[in-house]
Amino acid sequence: MIMKKLLAVFFVALAGVPVSAQSDRWQQRAKYEMDIKFDVEKHQYNGTQKLVYTNNSPDTLTKVFYHLYLNAFQPGSQMDVRSRTISDPDARVKDRISKLSPSEIGYEKILSLKQNGKPLQYKVVGTILEVTLAEKILPKTQHTFDMQFEAQVPVQIRRTGRDNAEGIDYSMAQWYPKMCEYDYEGWHANPYIAREFYGIWGDFDVKLTIDASYVVAATGYLQNPDKIGHGYSKKEVKHKAGDKPTWHFIAPEVHDFVWAADPDYKHDIVKVDDKLDLHFFYQGDSLSKVWKEMEPMAVNTFKIMNEKFGRYPYKQYSVIQGGDGGMEYPMATLITGRLNLRSLASVTVHESIHSWFQMILGTNESKYGWMDEGFTTYAQNIVMAELFPSKVDPQRATTASYIALAKSGIEEPLTTHADHFNTNRAYSVASYSKGAVFINQLGYIIGKDKLETVMKRYFNEWKFKHPNPTDLKRIAEKESGLELDWYWENFVGTTKTIDYGIKEVIAAAGKTDVVLERIGQMPMPLDVVVSYKDGSIENFYIPMEIMRGEKKENLYSKTTLLSDWGWTYPEYTFTIDKNLNDIERIVIDPSQRMADINPENNIYPSLPKELPRFKGEKVQ
Repeated sequence: MIMKKLLAVFFVALAGVPVSAQSDRWQQRAKYEMDIKFDVEKHQYNGTQKLVYTNNSPDTLTKVFYHLYLNAFQPGSQMDVRSRTISDPDARVKDRISKLSPSEIGYEKILSLKQNGKPLQYKVVGTILEVTLAEKILPKTQHTFDMQFEAQVPVQIRRTGRDNAEGIDYSMAQWYPKMCEYDYEGWHANPYIAREFYGIWGDFDVKLTIDASYVVAATGYLQNPDKIGHGYSKKEVKHKAGDKPTWHFIAPEVHDFVWAADPDYKHDIVKVDDKLDLHFFYQGDSLSKVWKEMEPMAVNTFKIMNEKFGRYPYKQYSVIQGGDGGMEYPMATLITGRLNLRSLASVTVHESIHSWFQMILGTNESKYGWMDEGFTTYAQNIVMAELFPSKVDPQRATTASYIALAKSGIEEPLTTHADHFNTNRAYSVASYSKGAVFINQLGYIIGKDKLETVMKRYFNEWKFKHPNPTDLKRIAEKESGLELDWYWENFVGTTKTIDYGIKEVIAAAGKTDVVLERIGQMPMPLDVVVSYKDGSIENFYIPMEIMRGEKKENLYSKTTLLSDWGWTYPEYTFTIDKNLNDIERIVIDPSQRMADINPENNIYPSLPKELPRFKGEKVQ
């Protein structure tokens, strides 16, 4: 009887633990209705927000939390202190927040908050609003939160703000009280210190009343174009001085809402196909030439991504001049606009591709920035190579960036939360470069064709579901038939580096013995490619025992499968059935998909330290 009671208690406790392994993982839902009145003289606005929150979790909630991002733009905020104390601060921020006057700071003030009509107790803690509920939110129930708030737009410092360096009046990102995400790991009520985001899937219905002189670009679909004009409608709309029209946008199935406004915006619309329009907002005639040249490249970006990674599901995407570099949001991006064509195309490509890896998949970017920034960078390299063809490997620069960090001594594991990296460099290179290397190198492990299949299946199975690293690993394992724990554990969870070398090449009775050594701590399977003097090539492929299989890839004309290499063994020897004199060169991974930090010892015979100069070259 005692045992039965103990088991009953155990299973009741287990029932309250969220499960993360299934592909149909539950998602919370948020339905926002906001009505915003904007004062361009004071750079302030008043808003009402109705939020219908659906608890699809198995848990009962007694509190909720909201992000109040604009509160970060105040002297003494965590963002301010972090920027002034980190060893390599963002050049755009540094100590600027600490010097803001009361009229230049950002803030969000909550005037009232009710749950199902009942007033709530709450307190503001920096950029987080902590709310004690009047009623518990039981599993599978809906609750309505009604809020009144007011806010002030800070001067442009980081992503959000007014009067940026390019003269854009308003870049309105992170501008409204936003419910924090609750998932299988619990609440994610992290303070904002200028890093990344995580949000609830939901629907937005936003009405924005602002002076008639402004053109507004935003997430979602404009519902009243004939009343607004400004390029949204063929109907000409003439507003009188002092008019304040209301722009009405609806955005379905997104986890954030961004907008920007400027009186000088020019607005172009270009079709990708019958299901997708691209909108471009930029400042008048001064930028028209380079933006017009960039627009077809943006169109090609969406076509390439649709083909290689999965279909973009919305009917619209907007490229908006604003912000302080480039920052992604659902159905839109804010980018720096005054760039040459290649740079403008590059930032547009990168931010657009975030639509796949962050806006549609919705990974927790704060915890797994490499799954968003890194995968986006990997795809960006592929797209840019098609837009600007070159013989150089498109992933080479990214790999070099990661290797430089790995050698620097300041690298931190990819498991580090974005807010907690010790340096901005370690965060940036880990998230962008090492994340891209992770995917490129995965293709080396499982094969190029399998990688393409994995990425498409990952997108299609996990869109709108907030995948984590294990979710991607399981798809890669299913598609490749290989066990891949070791790769995730080493390359994601540690800073161990890859370094293999050709230790010896020995002539042996008409044959050739090759001795390889593992110098770095991270194990990898190897392609050892031999070029013979008769012009033929042979790949000697060495799987790892822990993989429990081998990749199927036809990258080379002939591949010889060798026995597995157990990861604890520092050396491995194999025999080539040819005389040493018949061998031109032996190279470990000539595809350079493996991020070996010392490629010099990957080649036999070793290359000279100083290659001979071309005839007539001047010595500098």
